Amino acid sequence: MQLETFFAGFGGQGIMSIGQFLAKTGMEEGKQVVWLPSYGPEMRGGTAYCTVIISDQLIGSPIISNPQALVVLNRPSMDKFAPRVKSGGTIIVNSSLIEVTSERDDVDELLVPANDMAIECGSPRSTNMVMLGAFVARTGIVEIDNLKAFVEKKFSGKVADINVNAMMAGHRLGSKR
Repeated sequence: MQLETFFAGFGGQGIMSIGQFLAKTGMEEGKQVVWLPSYGPEMRGGTAYCTVIISDQLIGSPIISNPQALVVLNRPSMDKFAPRVKSGGTIIVNSSLIEVTSERDDVDELLVPANDMAIECGSPRSTNMVMLGAFVARTGIVEIDNLKAFVEKKFSGKVADINVNAMMAGHRLGSKR
């Protein structure tokens, strides 16, 4: 099994971080992994996206044009990347900031009010973790317990609690069909 994903949004939304968390969790599970960042001309506030490929076999190329999945946190990224997702793929949309859908009936699209959920979990800065949790629930590409352990190792104290709670809230939402 191989899953090719774009994580996309504005710089400063934690796009690169959640891509790394997913990639490192995949590595810890013994999978083949690629994490490839891409930044717009401005770091904070400009477009940022990363490609994450996780596979149980060798990965032929780190470059993909049409991912199987998209986690999108802002409207410009939605407009740019949603049409490129392969038919039968998955799109996770931050519906707190994106007021439209992809209008595609050939993908599994999940609307996640991530900003609102993050605030409820204790910090608007954990929006990215809500989205990551929903993505993992929807795709099953890594085990949520392994991801949770990695997040707990990466952060400490209250910050770890907030991020884990946000991720698990997203996971609960993503688990619903």
